[in-house]
Amino acid sequence: MRGFIIGFLIFLAYAIPARWYFVCELRHNCGDIPVKVATRPMTLSLKDGDKTILQGYEQFGFAPNAVLPDLTADNQAFLAKVAEYLKANPDKNISLRGRYLESEKAAKSGIFENIGIARAAAVEQLLVKMGVDEKRFSIDYQMIAGAALDEPMSFHLYLPRPDDYDRPVYSFKDNTFSDANFAFGSDEFKPGEQCILYADSVMTFLAANSSMILTITGHTDSIGGEKINLNLGLRRAKNAAAYLRELGVKAEIVSTTKGEEMPVAPNSIGGKDNPEGRQKNRRVNFKIEDKPAE
Repeated sequence: MRGFIIGFLIFLAYAIPARWYFVCELRHNCGDIPVKVATRPMTLSLKDGDKTILQGYEQFGFAPNAVLPDLTADNQAFLAKVAEYLKANPDKNISLRGRYLESEKAAKSGIFENIGIARAAAVEQLLVKMGVDEKRFSIDYQMIAGAALDEPMSFHLYLPRPDDYDRPVYSFKDNTFSDANFAFGSDEFKPGEQCILYADSVMTFLAANSSMILTITGHTDSIGGEKINLNLGLRRAKNAAAYLRELGVKAEIVSTTKGEEMPVAPNSIGGKDNPEGRQKNRRVNFKIEDKPAE
């Protein structure tokens, strides 16, 4: 037994240095274990029509179901450049598009209809803190199929024009909800979780601010004809107002309609139906503002 133990110790004395020599000297694998660092695509840009103002920046990153971005130094540098450009070009406004995965469809998004809008609104507030007037923003959203969200944000400059598409703002005092709250062609108001949360916040706010009124405007897509859509938009606005009354809102509410007059996206592209655009056009806008002077 003693001989066995002595033999085993001699074996270890030989094996350990031999192993070290093979791994460290011959294979060069004795350093720190390399850690893979996730990198984001360096494809973020700022567009002005076909013109590129900024490019080659790191894409924003969002944790699954998260509203706030995980900012890097490169993201902050990009936002600083965007703010600098907007200050130097006061005639330009900016549209922010927030994207989200289909798997994030049910994610909590506060008072906003979906997490794409909430993400864009969060980035907007970062730029507002850098000195950009909040009146110069509009927000768009897009749901992405698949498992990867490589480009969760996009930035586009535009020159405001009277004949341009309507550009929703998405803020507490000027918020929009699409026809996710209505069946197609129906005026029955069925608010989702985010809309219910927003309505409750509006009720609280208006109760504490008697000098404010709420205007609800109904919008439709282009299917059905102008007269029919004006009527449908108004019925939707009135039913949304009725829901707020049932909730307990005592403030003045004005219900109005724009029908199909103010689309936010094309109803058709190249002569072909555009269901995504029509879905965005079927919407109700809630706007809180001061009562008009007597």
